[in-house]
Amino acid sequence: MRKGPVSEFIEKHYRHFNAAALVDAAKGYVRHLNENKKMLISLAGAMSTGELGISLAEIIRQDKVHIISCTGANLEEDIMNLVAHSHYKRVPHYRDLTPRQEWDLLEKGLNRVTDTCIPEEEAFRRLQKHVFEIWKEAEEKGERYFPHEFMFKMLRSGVLEQYYEIDPANSWMLAAVEKELPMIVPGWEDSTMGNIFASYCMKGELKPTTMRSGIEYMTWLADWYIQNAEDVGIGFFQIGGGIAGDFPICVVPMLYQDMEMENVPFWSYFCQISDSTTSYGSYSGAVPNEKITWGKLDINTPKFIVESDASIVAPLIFGYVLGW
Repeated sequence: MRKGPVSEFIEKHYRHFNAAALVDAAKGYVRHLNENKKMLISLAGAMSTGELGISLAEIIRQDKVHIISCTGANLEEDIMNLVAHSHYKRVPHYRDLTPRQEWDLLEKGLNRVTDTCIPEEEAFRRLQKHVFEIWKEAEEKGERYFPHEFMFKMLRSGVLEQYYEIDPANSWMLAAVEKELPMIVPGWEDSTMGNIFASYCMKGELKPTTMRSGIEYMTWLADWYIQNAEDVGIGFFQIGGGIAGDFPICVVPMLYQDMEMENVPFWSYFCQISDSTTSYGSYSGAVPNEKITWGKLDINTPKFIVESDASIVAPLIFGYVLGW
């Protein structure tokens, strides 16, 4: 494998503790791909607003991920960054903000995600008017699609190109569209676009049935896993915790225990990047071995956990996988 300066740097300096776990996980990812096995990446948190697309888009283009599970926020926020980047406001002193200063940001239409404020008018509302037309057109035709499929349709249509403010190569959603990458977006309803869709349903302008549901995502994922896991399983690279990770990882025990498909292979690689405190009372803080008891991972599944900030760790691991 070709090694660039990023890979050489982390191999030289990252030798112990979480740094060593990062290198082990990266090498495991590469080994998994070299064995011709497929990989799922799950995105929780605010990774799109953190501009993970700079490295994730290339992972997608080079076929080093084969399916993505993400929150509705990550689905939409990559596109928001694409079309409204210059209107974002960084607040490096966010830890010192008073409630009055937070309120002032709200009144300016700036919704804060840690140190970065998303501009409501240029981001949320700019997408809203275009995606509503796509939702409405589908409903009038009696068609139903998943949340990500509507976003793909909007990007393919070209209506947003007039707004692009970053290099399109740094948008992981554009890369996913180009590759026709399989995706699942569990719990989409709690995203901004999900809230907006719900508001149109409450006003009688759209029907909830126009949007395909979470249960349909699960059954679709089950079929995809059966078709792609063969007898070797799929890898699972988890960024953060929450529903983006817990939803897809459950498909294996569902097939094995509830569908009684005893030959379904376990997930064959597992890595989680998390800054959650290790805890057996939470999903995000549970160590990988706990997943053995739930029928998600095998005894011999390579397991890694890097307890650190994903905005630091993920680009480094992706860089290693890409040979940077």
